[in-house]
Amino acid sequence: MIAFANSYNLKMIGTKKWKERIIINLNNIGAKIKQMRLRAKKTQQQVADECGISKSLLSKIENGQTASAIATLSKISEALKVPLSWLLDDHEDRDLVLLPRNKRQFKVGDDNMGYSYELLANRSQFTGVEPTIVHVTPRDMNVREESYTHSQDEFIYVLEGAIHLRYEGKKHYMEQGDSAYFKGDKPHLFIPVNNEPARVLTIFIDNNL
Repeated sequence: MIAFANSYNLKMIGTKKWKERIIINLNNIGAKIKQMRLRAKKTQQQVADECGISKSLLSKIENGQTASAIATLSKISEALKVPLSWLLDDHEDRDLVLLPRNKRQFKVGDDNMGYSYELLANRSQFTGVEPTIVHVTPRDMNVREESYTHSQDEFIYVLEGAIHLRYEGKKHYMEQGDSAYFKGDKPHLFIPVNNEPARVLTIFIDNNL
């Protein structure tokens, strides 16, 4: 449930209730992936095969030329044996991280991803926890049908609106105040119920903790 863009710009989502958001540069993430792939002495084809993606897609990700789902980045991080948060984080590790709402950077998805998200903390790369807020794409704009899988467990809490959580082919209705915990390696997807905004606190947890 995540996507990025390759330049710093502002973009409006096609509904009045969606606010203007900042698109974050993918080049840093791509450079980290390439750096760790070369350090592991793996070819693009080897990493792509391990992740179940095409070599051309991995090449575009490394060069910051395409958007990528968090599930894909999770698989890449697993193949390269680095924490997912290390790929996503552009800042130094600190013991205490205070992040005012007006200083958070927003990462915008598209209709193909089915959501956008924002990171809530610049956590240490070794804590194994990645807190985010997922903004589910409204129904009339959402074209995502394929489920996601990744190596992390997920804890979710619906902050606003309602969604259907599709998990292993079964749909579960969830509304504000509802929560769930599940294994990310099982097919899952957040499906919008209507065109009203839906925000979901989503915490990715490395399952080897």
